[in-house]
Amino acid sequence: MSTTRPAPERTDDGALSISEVAAVTGLTVHTLRYYEQAGLMLDAIERASSRHRRYRPADIGWVDFLTRLRSTGMPIARIREYAELVRIGPDSEPERLALLQAHRADVEEQLARTHASLVAIDIKIATYQERTTTP
Repeated sequence: MSTTRPAPERTDDGALSISEVAAVTGLTVHTLRYYEQAGLMLDAIERASSRHRRYRPADIGWVDFLTRLRSTGMPIARIREYAELVRIGPDSEPERLALLQAHRADVEEQLARTHASLVAIDIKIATYQERTTTP
């Protein structure tokens, strides 16, 4: 009796399996499942007849944007709020705009703090270089 798993079904619509999406995005399969369970995806992820998840190009684009929001420090709850607003449709665009503008301001502040830290590091490096190269 064979215990090998069937190969994931291929589709002509550009859909990818969860492991393929993980490879493309650099996220783990666990993270992708979490995003789905946490209500962060815009639409339900389609399933093939084998019950394997099939991510369409639009899903992958959304995951990419989620990754960018997370990498800039947006909390999961705020991402969920944003996803809910997107699901509402065009009527929620003013709220989406405000949410993204507020996040952008947060990112700008974070960048300013990071830049100030980089300047402090550069000063310390210059001090050590001066001490180690001067007789």
